[in-house]
Order: sequence, then C-alpha cells, then structure tokens
Amino acid sequence: MNVLFCASEALPFVMSGGLGDVAGALPKAIKNRRVACRVVLPLYGDIAQEYKDKMVFVTEFTVSVGWRNQYCGVYQTNINGVIHYLIDNEYYFKREGIYGFYDDGERFAFFSRAILEMIKHIDFAPDIIHTNDWQTALVNIYLNLYYRHIPKMYAIKTLFTIHNIQYQGKYGMEILEETLGVADKDAHIITYGDCANFMKGAIESADKINTVSPSYANEILDPFYSHGLDELLSHRVHKLSGIVNGIDTVRYNPKTDKNLVANYNETDFGTGKAECKQALIKEFGLDDDGSPVIAMVTRLVSHKGVDLVKHVAEYLVKNGIELMILGNGDYEYENFFNALASKFAGRVAFYQGFKPALAHKIYAGADMFLMPSKSEPCGLAQMVSLRYGTVPIVRETGGLRDTIKDSGDNIGNGFTFKSYNAHDMLDACLRAKASYQDKANWNTLISRGMKEDNSWATSAKKYVDLYNEMLTLW
Repeated sequence: MNVLFCASEALPFVMSGGLGDVAGALPKAIKNRRVACRVVLPLYGDIAQEYKDKMVFVTEFTVSVGWRNQYCGVYQTNINGVIHYLIDNEYYFKREGIYGFYDDGERFAFFSRAILEMIKHIDFAPDIIHTNDWQTALVNIYLNLYYRHIPKMYAIKTLFTIHNIQYQGKYGMEILEETLGVADKDAHIITYGDCANFMKGAIESADKINTVSPSYANEILDPFYSHGLDELLSHRVHKLSGIVNGIDTVRYNPKTDKNLVANYNETDFGTGKAECKQALIKEFGLDDDGSPVIAMVTRLVSHKGVDLVKHVAEYLVKNGIELMILGNGDYEYENFFNALASKFAGRVAFYQGFKPALAHKIYAGADMFLMPSKSEPCGLAQMVSLRYGTVPIVRETGGLRDTIKDSGDNIGNGFTFKSYNAHDMLDACLRAKASYQDKANWNTLISRGMKEDNSWATSAKKYVDLYNEMLTLW
C-alpha cells in the first residue's frame, strides 16, 4: 500500500502546532508497519539550511492557479527512512513564517494543486492520499474535478483529517474562479453559507473523514464544538471516525532526556523525579516546602481554559499549591500571570514565551499538569506528562476524555472534571493535592501512568486499518 501524506507543516522541517508533530511522527510509524508512506509539504524559507542542503531536485512544472500558471519545483529528501517531497515556489513560500498572510487562500490552493501535478511526474503512485486540515483540503476537491481521468490517479482513495475544526479556510466567494479555478457549476462543492469554505469542500469530497480522537469526532456533531459544520457532518457521519494521536516516545523519554538534571524510568523514578523538581523550583525561585507544583504549558487563550485558572488561582495558592506556567498568548492572560507571580513570589512562577527545553524540565519537575480546556481535539501534553510521571488534571473533553481517567476508582491515571466551571476544576485540583499527601498511593498513580503505551505504534495500527478499509470502497 502506498500513502501520500499531505501537510502544511511537519517536523523536523517546520512546526507551529500539533499538526507538525503528527506529520513528523505518524508517517514514520506507518512505515514501520510495512506501508510505503511519503510526505509532501511546502519548501518554506524558514526551513533550516541544514535540511535544505540535503534536498535533491526532482522535477519542475507549472501549476494552474485560477487564470495563472505558476512555477513549481519539487525537491526530495529522506528523513528517518521516510521520503519527503518539498514543493518550491519562492513567491508563495519564501517568507518569514508559515501562516497568517493575506494570500493564504491562494498559497494553499497552489500547494494543493501542485501535489496532484507532482504525482504525474514522480515514481510513486499513491493508493491513499491523506490530507490534513484546511491547507490541504482542496486536494480532495481537485482530485475529483480534474484528475480522475488520469490512469495513475483514477483509483486513489482520500482521507481528510480534521485536527481543529475551528480553522476551516473561509474566504469570499470571489476566490472560487479567480484563484481556485472552480467553475460556477462546481461551486456548490466548496461554498457554505455566504463564503467559500475549504474544509467543507473536503468533507464533501473525501472518501473518509477522521479526527484526532474518538470523543472529538462525536463532539463536532454538536453546534457547541462544530463552528458551524455540525449539520454538514451529521449527514456524513457514516464516513467519520476518530483516532487518538500518539506521542514521540523517543523525543519524550525521561530515561534519556538530556534536558533533565537526572533521568528516571517507570520502575525507578523516586530520586530522579525529586531531583528534577528541586532543580525546577530552584531555577524559578519557588518555595522548597514540600508543596505540590501544578504546571501548565499552554497557549494563553480562552479555549485552553485559562479563564478558569484566572478565577481560582489565588485560592489554589493560598491552599498550599504552587503554580508554574509556561506560555504566551492573549495580553489579558499574560498580564494576569505576570501580576500573580509578582504578588505571590515563591508560590507562582510564570515564563512568558515558549522554550522546548524548559517545557521538558517542567514535564519532569512538576507534580501535576493542568489542562482545563474548553475544547481539545486530542492534546499531546497530557500524554507527555504521563510519560514523565506528572499526574494530569483535565477537563473531560475531546482527546483529554479519551486518554485520562479519574483515579478516584484507584485504576485511573489522573484527575478529571466534566463541566466547564472554575470550581469544578478547583475541586479536581484539591482532590489531586489530597492524593499527593498519601505518598504510597501517589507513587502507584505515577507508575501506572508512566507504564501506559501512548506511542504512535498504537495509533499507526488504527490508521493502517482505516487505510485498508478505504481500499475496499467502490
């Protein structure tokens, strides 16, 4: 089976969020299950020169973008045994940053069309094209409209993965023919309401749709989570499913992590994890009085539940809990945590920004990891924290619900709360603190979480099963 994995970002080249992590790890895991998987992404200017130096030119051709024909070059490189194709056009991609430009609709229309043109020119014939989020959504549409007559592409099946339904690729109707090259007779495929909606077109056109957790697949059928696409998805629920993301267990491994002052594992973690906590509280000037440290590594935006933390943070601190927050985002929350850290010096630490090495230190050094998200398609941090023996406290939504079970029954791996309510979150935190006081039970909880298998191997098997199911369609 041949799979072409299409993404707008992928480690180790470039990453802005969870999609880059998935696109870097899943193809490698699929390859390990004897599936020929290759990846295609744009050749961004931000990609480090060390990777560009290893790329080999493959071919060039022109791509239709509305009424224009644009140059496209294709380069190839091999990363961890996976062949990656990089689509070159300096006008669209030689910029600082990867998203947020006025012409993103045109840039990713070009990228999507270039992927299909590339297939005509390379020595790889995909059985499955796996697209991800709105930036590659048009591949599903263009394939059906303009490429099915080509023998090499007649039988290709398509999977569209929704990593976050909030970002749909919505543009004015004028983009349809002028930029996308979609004629009036086909406009209904991509229009939704009064705009062109790339994600809507992919939901219509793809053979299968999936999300990054089973719970999120159910949630996006609800208007509260769907950002307007619930009715459309409800009529296509027969092709919708969810598969939880995995984590890179090599990158996140307390036994070998060079960012830590001491390494440890699931059977011998007591001394090593204690040393990591000591180093963390010393680095950030927290009190060394035995208090549990609750950490957050997050974007400071409302849908991450930061407003809940804001409501009860002082109560947490005054009730024997120390807080460690790493992140940036909305000014309101950055200002709040800066003020809180100043008011409660020694009890609250806030690092404004993001440093991967520091995130690793926090995963290892904290006692608990808080994720009170309003919505969370999958989430990786809760699984990373388990890997490092840091007990998650999460709201039961999306992938958080699928991966974290409350330990009140003595078989769970964390602490959970259901409603989006600050005091319900507070109760979960205080229950975690009470459990922390019983060191024997707490160590059992840590060990249970560390022994879980949240690797990509489990998720990759489910994707391969889904691919095989798709090959039986029509």
